[in-house]
Amino acid sequence: MVLGDKKIKLSYYKELDGVRAIAILMVMFFHFFSDLNTTSKTLLLLKRIALMGETGVTLFFVLSGFLITRILLSTRESKNYFYNFFVRRSLRIFPLYYLFLIIYYLTPLFFGGAIPEFGLQIYYWIYLQDFSTTFGWKSDGPGQFWSLAVEEHFYLVWPFLIYYLHERAVILWISAIIIIAFVLRIYLSNYYPLVHHFTFTRMDDLAIGAILAVLEYNGFLKGSKAIYFLLILIPINMVWVLNRFLDPSIANSIVFLQTSLSYCSLIGFVICLSENNWLKKLLSQTPFIYTGKVSYGLYVFHPFCFKLFEIFFITRYWMVNLLGSLVFTYSVASLSYYFFESYFLKLKAYFHNNDVRMAQVSE
Repeated sequence: MVLGDKKIKLSYYKELDGVRAIAILMVMFFHFFSDLNTTSKTLLLLKRIALMGETGVTLFFVLSGFLITRILLSTRESKNYFYNFFVRRSLRIFPLYYLFLIIYYLTPLFFGGAIPEFGLQIYYWIYLQDFSTTFGWKSDGPGQFWSLAVEEHFYLVWPFLIYYLHERAVILWISAIIIIAFVLRIYLSNYYPLVHHFTFTRMDDLAIGAILAVLEYNGFLKGSKAIYFLLILIPINMVWVLNRFLDPSIANSIVFLQTSLSYCSLIGFVICLSENNWLKKLLSQTPFIYTGKVSYGLYVFHPFCFKLFEIFFITRYWMVNLLGSLVFTYSVASLSYYFFESYFLKLKAYFHNNDVRMAQVSE
């Protein structure tokens, strides 16, 4: 398989907004139940199930790796390739990111607290919070923002590799990234418990997503190929059986790799399904599409909204608290999207490559 210099028209995969919706819902459920103190057997079971929601971040990474790489591949022969890409990414990511940092650091003032000193904030302002959380550097900021740093580091490097590399070199780099991340997870896990927050131990998620973009670029993502993506899940997950016999650091690194490859296969499977397939139709329903559209705001605001709901509206009934927290978060994310983010998203039209017909809206 090689990468040529051909240009491609990007199709809009409506169902991928539904996949993004599932990813953010997984993360939200994980954070809600992980913070729930209970002795109820039912809730303890839900907490165990919700632990799977932590892999929603992996799904985000794989999906982002695919969507961003397909954009880069389709525009690398275009004028202002780097300028358009970086401006569009900045308009999508930075406004809400920095707005929330301001909100986060000023909020303590309304509760009689003090603003954290700037030395504790600095890593979040310069996108190095994943380094601080991984290596235990003293810092203070939104806990969920480590993943945004990982993606930002990917955006800074990957466009250059796609632009300057040709043919098999991209595949070789993807392979190298997967191997390096796998080995680093094993080594660093012996010293740092939050090694999975580090850019260089999670970059394989994004690289694995990029594999799908390469397959699409070479015309492989067709309806007849859906079964291949489903069948590949079998050998990927058979390795789970061997994990019990391996050193924990190796087993944990394998689990991360298995999860990424599984999500990659599932995304490929969904894309290749026929338009009349029930799963594709389900993921294209309005609630999923809307959730995918406001998913960035949901991700940014949900721990903050959950905490505010707990302070001001908490009840004795966990179901009421869950629904209330979700409604509150959706409301804030919707206000953010329509009254703040949308103004910056409209500006992206001025930095558009004319030879690309359509890309995923949220990218």
